[in-house]
Formats: sequence, structure tokens, C-alpha cells
Amino acid sequence: MKTTDSKRRHATAGQSPAFTLIELLVVIAIIAILAGMLLPSLASAKLAGQRMSCIDNLKQLGFSHTMYGQDNNGFFPPRNATNRWPQMLYPYNKNVAILLCPTDAIHKPQSAGDSTNNVADNAPRTYMINGYNDYFFETMDASAFASYMAGTWPQGLRDSKIQFQSDTVIFGEKLPTSPQYYMDLLEIAAGAGNDYTELNQFTHVNGSDYCYADNSARIMRPYTTMGPSISQWCILAAARTNPQYVYHQ
Repeated sequence: MKTTDSKRRHATAGQSPAFTLIELLVVIAIIAILAGMLLPSLASAKLAGQRMSCIDNLKQLGFSHTMYGQDNNGFFPPRNATNRWPQMLYPYNKNVAILLCPTDAIHKPQSAGDSTNNVADNAPRTYMINGYNDYFFETMDASAFASYMAGTWPQGLRDSKIQFQSDTVIFGEKLPTSPQYYMDLLEIAAGAGNDYTELNQFTHVNGSDYCYADNSARIMRPYTTMGPSISQWCILAAARTNPQYVYHQ
């Protein structure tokens, strides 16, 4: 009898202790709780990273815009009906990825490019450029302004005409369903009104990103680009308080 008990004790001592079902369920529950606590933080970190990448894209576009002006006697890209601004700025960055906000990528944002030779114009695009409507409308006659809006005017805006460098929007985020290249405050010829309806107010959780004439980039809270703040798209000081541009009245 003693021999049998000794063998049993020896066999039990040589075995690894096993988890009971209850212990296993407790471990799984703890892991689930920890995962639930970590996932929101990871998601927030991912969104923050995407927004920072978007800001970087806009800054690169801003620098490309500035360099284009430096290479063209101070004139920014003209409004062109065939080669739009993405294609004109492409030689300065050689990267169509900067046209697309990472947050917006899942929506496959539209672009209106119709030539397969223009790789940048045809690329998925989150951003649209300032149409500078207030300046050209106020400084041109009706025929010249119609030519500008049709994309046949040979010159763009001169860099020296921007009075408020840190407070004038050059690039903003559009709705993914919009093919717009230009943010127009005064599409009189088309009768379409202001393109602020094409702006995406919620590209990011807390707003959308914008690039300014001084090549800085920052976020705007939802709907702050409406009403009086739409004036940041205006070039002329007088236009910034003119309901014709700010409210299209």
C-alpha cells in the first residue's frame, strides 16, 4: 500500500499543473478588457498620424506652389482647362500621393482629369486650390473674367497680390465626391454659386486641414469655413467683408 501511494505522489509531482476552465476564462476576460482599453488609444494615434500626414501633404503642395511662382516671374499656376494645377505642380514634387489625404483614401476621392497623359490631374485628389475669383472679377472686364473662368486666360495670380500671407487659404480639402479643382467664390458664368458647398468639413474627426499663402497648414473646425470665415479664401481686403463673395448674395 505504501509503495502504491509513493508511486502516485511521484507521478503527481512530475506533472505540470493545468489551468482550470474558470482560470482560463478569467485570463481571456482580462485580455479582452486590456484590448478594449488599448484599441481606442491606438485608433486615436492612427487618426492623429493620418492628420499629420495630411498637414505634411498640404505643406508640400504649398512649397510647390511657391516654387512655381519663383520659376515663373512671380505668377502662380494659371487656370487651365486641360493642364490643371496638379499637373503644373507635379514637376516640383514628382509624387501624386501628396494629393491624397490618408484619411480620405478609403473614399477614393474624385478628380476630373480627362487626359491619361496628365498623371497628376487624373490621380485621386483630396485638395482643391483657391480660384482667386474676387481678385480677377474686380480687376478684369467681363470678357477677360469669362476667359479666366473658362481656363483660357494665360496667367495666374501674381504672388505680390496676396496681402494676408498667413490668413489666405491656398489649398483646402474637398468632398470626395467632388471633382472640383478650384474653390470658386463667384461662378457667375456657370450660375453655380460658391464652391464652399464642395468643402469637406469632416475629413478629420475635429475638422479639415488648410494650407495658407505662407506655406503653413492648420486645421479648421467644422463649419468655420462658412460665413465670415469664408473670407480667408478672398485676396482683396474689400472682398472679405463683401456679401457677394462671403455669402454669394
